[in-house]
Amino acid sequence: MNSGEDWTREELVKKHVSKWTPVTVPVNITIHGQQTVLDLSSVESILRTAEIIAVQDCGCRTRFHKCDGPVDVCIAMDDSARSSIQNGARRVSLAQALVVLQRSHNAGLVHLAFTSKGREKPEIICSCCSCCCHSLSALLRFGIPDHVVASEYMAQQDYDTCISCGTCVDRCKFKARELNEDNRLVFNQARCFGCGVCVSTCPTKSITLTKRHNTQ
Repeated sequence: MNSGEDWTREELVKKHVSKWTPVTVPVNITIHGQQTVLDLSSVESILRTAEIIAVQDCGCRTRFHKCDGPVDVCIAMDDSARSSIQNGARRVSLAQALVVLQRSHNAGLVHLAFTSKGREKPEIICSCCSCCCHSLSALLRFGIPDHVVASEYMAQQDYDTCISCGTCVDRCKFKARELNEDNRLVFNQARCFGCGVCVSTCPTKSITLTKRHNTQ
């Protein structure tokens, strides 16, 4: 039974895993090899195809209140936006939507673009935490990796310049990073889903993103 304090496995599978496919979308990060900064272009290309965009509160953080991540950061498009507006969401411009995404990135949230079964175009872009949100909960608590599809990127670590400050450990929602008993960074690349939240706050620029196929 659901105690009301977290998602149950049954609830996740029935309501979310079977209906939605989320893909991580990195924001404002450096791509290894090109050494260029990705602005919001990846997300913008999705949003530009929408006829209407709306922003609403995150249902997961509103329900569980387990962190202080911003709440008004869930973006809906087209039919989902129209439905959300009828339920109190506010219509926004493309520029306003990009500001919302930048704010949530700064807060360390992971951007996930959700595509419903039977459709190719994403309808929802969420900014997710690991303590409240159903997608990351399905992956981290119950090991349901098919509920989060890795982006085309993954992190690359430069241990020579890393000072093991722990900033990336705190920001990584996928638990791919930790400090060992010697207080040195350990990075498990296999657990990285390429969201890029570790990249923008690394004080020594020791983390970049690289194309996933280049690391295999």
